[in-house]
Amino acid sequence: AVRDRIDALWRIDGARIIAALARATGDVGLAEDLAQEAVADALVQWPESGIPRNPGAWLTTVAKRKAIDAWRRAERLDERYRAIARGLEEDNRAADGTRWEPLDDDVLRLVSTACQPVLAREAQMALTLRVVGGLTTEEIARLFLVPVATVQQRIVRAKKTLSAARVPFEVPGPGEWGARPGAVLGVVYLMFTEGYGATSGARWIRPDLGGEALRIGRVLAGLVPREPEVHALVALMEFQAPRSAARTRADGTPVLLADQDRTRWDRAQIGRGRAALARADGLGRGRGSYALQAAIAECHALAPAVAETDWPRIVLLYEALGRIAPNPVVELNRAVAVSMAAGPGEALAIVDRLAAGGALRGSHLLPSVRAELLARLGRADEARAEFAAAAALARNDRERAMLEDKAAGV
Repeated sequence: AVRDRIDALWRIDGARIIAALARATGDVGLAEDLAQEAVADALVQWPESGIPRNPGAWLTTVAKRKAIDAWRRAERLDERYRAIARGLEEDNRAADGTRWEPLDDDVLRLVSTACQPVLAREAQMALTLRVVGGLTTEEIARLFLVPVATVQQRIVRAKKTLSAARVPFEVPGPGEWGARPGAVLGVVYLMFTEGYGATSGARWIRPDLGGEALRIGRVLAGLVPREPEVHALVALMEFQAPRSAARTRADGTPVLLADQDRTRWDRAQIGRGRAALARADGLGRGRGSYALQAAIAECHALAPAVAETDWPRIVLLYEALGRIAPNPVVELNRAVAVSMAAGPGEALAIVDRLAAGGALRGSHLLPSVRAELLARLGRADEARAEFAAAAALARNDRERAMLEDKAAGV
């Protein structure tokens, strides 16, 4: 029970705990290490002492004490030690009460710090997903389709680089963003997609992670209002998030797009998505990758039913997206749209070309789409085999069960 409570706490508040510690220590890598040590203490102490009234405050306070002890042992009683010590008395009061509210922008500072230009793009994304999104290295590896060891090495190197470069824990001003928006947007959207459809675990949707990504996106839109892709990313998330209530049944079983009750979609949020996309377009610099994806999501959001969706337009939008941001997942999604606009035969040819080229090897996405197309073509035995192959590759429990049901039902 204690472990489950800690897992839930970490999903909800882990990023804020690390952000508060990073603000106090000035070191993102150290902050995560301290937080993990505090969690280890909780696993030992809470079964005996009981769960504190404010477990987030408890973890933060214990982690800060560990930082002070480490600095004392190293005889590094500098201004950082004095600053963190000044706040310790208040933290002690908060640990037994209900106060523990890191500044709202701390998580944004954490994202900004992890996306510093001193880090390679892959390292920025891996570190942010780990310390902000709370994803495991296995989950991050599946998102990037790389070995787990590669992700672990990227994260370790990233922490060391930030420490060696003495990167400040702050949000840059609008004129200081430079090349950073692209990196920040990339990790924010990866956080959102993991929340929208978890790569592993027992839940298909992680609303805590998706909600935090959307919050960060909205803050960014206020910080850099002249960046069209920031507004476009917010629009994309605003279009996709409203479906959440209709995407699972009461027992957590996934509900696919064709079977969703669209009356449960949040129309007010869809309206916010349209406004955000209009702001992006209004800046007059043409549509980038997030704006094109948002336009695709808008087609789905406005359609009263799958059959009434503007599939030819979606095909065109995917073609444009594939030219400016080539990606096998984009091509796979284009194949799905082609199947709806022109039939499964033409789409199957696209999927088979992807398979022949080795794209998405090890991912369940390609065999699951291929299975759907084969089923529509009446090739039941092949469809059944592809559904089974997809289920074997799926790491999310809910998605695996859904694919197994499809295999049995062909």
